[in-house]
Amino acid sequence: MKERARELKAGKEGGESAALEKIAELPEPDRSMALRLHALIKASAPELSPKTWYGMPAYANREGKVVCFFQGAQKFKTRYATLGFTDAAKLDEGHMWPTAFALKALTPTEEAKIAELIKRAVG
Repeated sequence: MKERARELKAGKEGGESAALEKIAELPEPDRSMALRLHALIKASAPELSPKTWYGMPAYANREGKVVCFFQGAQKFKTRYATLGFTDAAKLDEGHMWPTAFALKALTPTEEAKIAELIKRAVG
């Protein structure tokens, strides 16, 4: 929560540099995965703005609402990293749909799926 308070105080200034700094602080393999996701998200939805959200890289729409975010496995002591989506993401499929995806590795197959999800999320 302290990180979130600092993020709110910092505002929009330096969003991408703050996200890249957080990515650089991640241990491997989370760092490499987060860097690849950063590139994929920027290529798939250039209108999203990188920022940090609860101390992790995130990507916000024009209204400043976070659409998607990355959670490293090691920080959260899980066996996989997570690519998550908020309610600002337009991924609705009927009455139920996934909002988070476990990531163990990024191969071209996963990268293609992620690019499609990001494009759908921004509508």
